[in-house]
Amino acid sequence: MSTVRVRFAPSPTGYLHVGGARSCLFNWLFARRHGGTFILRIEDTDRTRYYERSLTDLLEGLRWLGLHWDEGPEVGGPHDPYFQSQRLPLYQRYAQELIESGHAYKCYCSPKRLQQMREEQRQRGQSPGYDRHCRELSARERSERERQGIVPVIRLQVPLDGEISFHDLIRGTIAMQNSQMDDFVLLKSDGFPTYHLANVVDDHLMDISHIMRADEWIPSTPRHALMYKAFGWTPPLYAHLPVILSPTGQGKMSKRKTTSPDGRTYNVLVREFRAAGYLPEALFNFLALVGWSYDGHTEILTREQMVENFGLGHISPSPARFSYDKLDWMNGQYIRTLGAEELATRLQPVFAQAGLEVDAETLRHIAPLIQERIVTLADAVRWTDFFFVDELQYDPQSLVQPKMTVEQARQVLAESHRALQALPAFEEEAIDHALRAEAEKMGLKARQFLGTLRVAVTGKEVAPPLFGTLAILGREKTLKRIAHARALLASA
Repeated sequence: MSTVRVRFAPSPTGYLHVGGARSCLFNWLFARRHGGTFILRIEDTDRTRYYERSLTDLLEGLRWLGLHWDEGPEVGGPHDPYFQSQRLPLYQRYAQELIESGHAYKCYCSPKRLQQMREEQRQRGQSPGYDRHCRELSARERSERERQGIVPVIRLQVPLDGEISFHDLIRGTIAMQNSQMDDFVLLKSDGFPTYHLANVVDDHLMDISHIMRADEWIPSTPRHALMYKAFGWTPPLYAHLPVILSPTGQGKMSKRKTTSPDGRTYNVLVREFRAAGYLPEALFNFLALVGWSYDGHTEILTREQMVENFGLGHISPSPARFSYDKLDWMNGQYIRTLGAEELATRLQPVFAQAGLEVDAETLRHIAPLIQERIVTLADAVRWTDFFFVDELQYDPQSLVQPKMTVEQARQVLAESHRALQALPAFEEEAIDHALRAEAEKMGLKARQFLGTLRVAVTGKEVAPPLFGTLAILGREKTLKRIAHARALLASA
């Protein structure tokens, strides 16, 4: 295979969506698989929709996922600049070249005329499109409009008959009749290019070998093929990626966060998944399998395995469903593989974001208790916030376990307090033996005895393993919480 040069070319009009991240990831894998170059190019010529914070979000999101680029913003490269807004003279020059070669022309139609034209077309039941009013203007007519100070746009002169086709590496040959296209704008009156012109010029000048992008761009590709033909350039190879469906499999994945009827929130932005406590390596692995498969059944893959095996032949043209359940499972699997030290390090900013001051040493002790239970890093706060608060809030009646009386619950607390206070060493194994012995003396099942104690010291009916929890809390805080629970039950 000749030198592979691929690009991810987002428009900074919003935060990074997982759909865009999936396209970027496929390009990155393809470049790494073939020892090629991965380029990040910012297509920021639509200044009306430009959103400055989205650029920062984009760069941070890609780096968080480990999708580092070889050429592009903050990295540079032989084709600097990589912001299209800084390349305007190039587009203007190439648009003029197309005029001189007879493949483009200046259009002086006013926005008012164009609006009226489209309205009349709709009334006639026609698809709106430019009527080529300025295509055959004489030199005198063009000069007259120039003297009037009308600043024209430049349009491609699309052939009136025949067809244009291109080969898609995933979908095969796709053709379109030229008569289905109007003479679309290449350069706007403000000197900024349209997406079509800037895209084609930059892909050519940056020696892009393959274009992998979402299938929503398929209708635009015949236009680009016409432009390559007009310039006399060889187009890159195309591969349009399958659309990503919603979790239900019905319709495209939303562009915005949504809430299902059962109350579940579905994130769609990379920053949302990051804030929710998903690991970058888990999201990377998951996105790689949205539309591509390794062998049809293997789900957990190292980055090296994905690079070694990625190929366009295993990308399906069919729509791919975004399964949040699968992502949750996968994220949990990745969490289980982390060492206690590493898990504690990753949890630290999550607790800080929740407004809880947590020291690293405590987190190192807590991490093993919850590692098998959490699905995302953010779950750790819900499981363990009781460690870091001074006073617990819970219904005193929850201290009374099923098939227990209030008096028995009071006795459990009293005997627990006495036994734990008397322990020579407040360690997990000693706590375990002491409390189970007390439950047996009282003739209670361990589940009942420990259930009352669990609520007293954590405020929760479901919490991390109790004996390890008590050891981390320490004797003083544990006894204080049991005493508080006894006081609550005394007045019950």
